[in-house]
Amino acid sequence: MSKRLISKLHNKSQRKARIRSTVIGTTNRPRLSVFVSNLHITAQIIDDSTHKTLIYVTTVGQKSLKGTMTEKAEWVGTEIAKKAKSSKINKVVLDRGGKLYHGRVAKLADAARKEGLEF
Repeated sequence: MSKRLISKLHNKSQRKARIRSTVIGTTNRPRLSVFVSNLHITAQIIDDSTHKTLIYVTTVGQKSLKGTMTEKAEWVGTEIAKKAKSSKINKVVLDRGGKLYHGRVAKLADAARKEGLEF
């Protein structure tokens, strides 16, 4: 790996650690963790006190899902909010995973808010 790539990965891991030091999911208010790769988007609601994933939604394996990554992010946001509502989870804490609150992460969060999830 090049020195530049190593530096970028190191900086991202530091940002992630800085965010995770303040964002903690509890039983009353679990953590909504967002991961965006080049091809897929994953969101999961995690209770950090019991170290359990409560709800999980991803675009991996969704053959019928077409469109841009931003549209996929909106779909993931609505699906995670619907599943959270059915599990009686109304409030979460957003963990953006070292990414800026912009673009795909923002679309996912806005779609989840539209469905009634509070954070």
